This record gives sequence, structure tokens and C-alpha cells, in this order.
Amino acid sequence: MSRHVAIVTDSTAYLPPRTMERHGITAVPLTVVLGDRALEEGTEISTRSLAQALQKRRPVTTSRPSPELFAETYRKVAESGASGIVSLHLSAELSGTHDAAVLAARQAPVPVRVVDTGTVAMALGFCALAAAEAAESGGTVDEAVTAAEKRASGTSAYFYVDTLDYLRRGGRIGAAQALLGSALAVKPLLQLDAGRIELLEKVRTASRAIARLEEIAADRAGSAPVDIAVHHLAAPERASALADRLRTRVPGVADLHVSEVGAVIGAHTGPGLLGVVVSPR
Repeated sequence: MSRHVAIVTDSTAYLPPRTMERHGITAVPLTVVLGDRALEEGTEISTRSLAQALQKRRPVTTSRPSPELFAETYRKVAESGASGIVSLHLSAELSGTHDAAVLAARQAPVPVRVVDTGTVAMALGFCALAAAEAAESGGTVDEAVTAAEKRASGTSAYFYVDTLDYLRRGGRIGAAQALLGSALAVKPLLQLDAGRIELLEKVRTASRAIARLEEIAADRAGSAPVDIAVHHLAAPERASALADRLRTRVPGVADLHVSEVGAVIGAHTGPGLLGVVVSPR
């Protein structure tokens, strides 16, 4: 049995299944609570079901994985031959997932380094890929952690939502909460800043907001080699069109992913979400 450094993340990384399989990355699912039903993200609830529930204003909440689920995952990964594990997760400012992983790591059969990436969605996914690539080239746990942290520090995430109402309900808007009174009347652009969701700009119309989102992402990308992800919830045509424009506008784009976010992020943003992750190589 070969000994190697294994990479674990969570379901909010939204990595393509084939990419995860190719790099041996394991994702621990968060939970969406729909009414009185607890459903695992990625396997037990579709984004369509979530969007329909939100549009009908049904109660939707989210929950971190249990420490027991992390412990079971670490045990299985160790049994597969891992000599160490790097466990990379969404911002601790947004979820208790990191804390649950830390609790489980104390009982793991091999050393586990748990990292709060301060990111989410493909910003987290790019960190996991950086760690996996470091491990595949023979890197140690420390070297894989360093690769992930370096990627996280250079990655930016911006997103547009049709309304801040979903973020307000879930208590996920951080310092932007004081601006709700006026922001709910316009189209907000937000960013991840120090692991928190912060209001970036307020724009009067959806079309202007999306154009501004494109401009901000393109300026951030510059001309150096960069990976980009375009995320959406129930807005595939918007996402595809934005991706096409960025592909033309950003000369250094290497990989460009277009994907719908899962139910956990969707529960807090609502249908109409359009996001761009810019991750320099």
C-alpha cells in the first residue's frame, strides 16, 4: 500500500466529480435542512429542489458536518494508505465546519492538518487542487498546506445576488448588515473579505451589476496566468454568457469553470446568484 498525503475538503468546494476523482480529493458533505428533513448536499438535494423551496419561502437552513462524520472520513482515508491528511474547509466565519474537523482530527489515526481557507465555492476548490498537486509531486503535509494557503491568499471571490434577503435571513452578511435598509432596494455586489461576506458596491439595475461584476473580475485577473470559476444558482444562461465574455476579455485565463453552486451556498444567496472566483496561478 502506497503512503501518501491525502486531501480532504467539504462539499462547498464545488469541484467537478471527475477532477476530485483524478486527484483523489475527498469531500465531506454539509447538510441542508428543508422543513423537517436533513439532506446531504450533493447527493440528497438538488439545486432545483432548493430553488423551488426558496421561491415558495419554505424554511431552509444549513448545518455543518458532524465531528463523527469527519472522524469516519479520516479513518477511511488513512486505511486507503494516507500517511497524513490536509483538511481544507470553507471560512470559519461562515460555518462551523472547520471546528468540527478540528475536533475529529484529534482522534485521527494519522496526522491531520485542518485549514480554514477563509474562502468558499471554487475559491476553496482551487485551494484543494493546489494542495493535491503539491502532494502528487511528493510534497509533505506542510508543503501541501503551504500550497493551499498561498493559493487562498491570492484568490478573490465576487458575487451578485438579486436580493440580500436570503443572506439577511441566514445571518451571513457580516458588516453589510447595517446597510440592509438601503441595500435591499438596489442590486448588491459582494465580496469575500477576511473570510466574511461584505458589501462591495450597490448598483441600480441587474444588467449594470452584472457588467460591473465582469469589469471587477477582469481587472483583478489582469494579464498573468489565472484560473477563473463562474458560479450561478438557477441562472445558467447568465453564467454562460459571463464566462464567454471573460474568456475573451482575460488574456491569461488558463482554466475556466462554469458551475451551479450547491444547496448550502444557494440557501444563503437565493436564485439568481452570479459569482466569479479569480485565482492567479
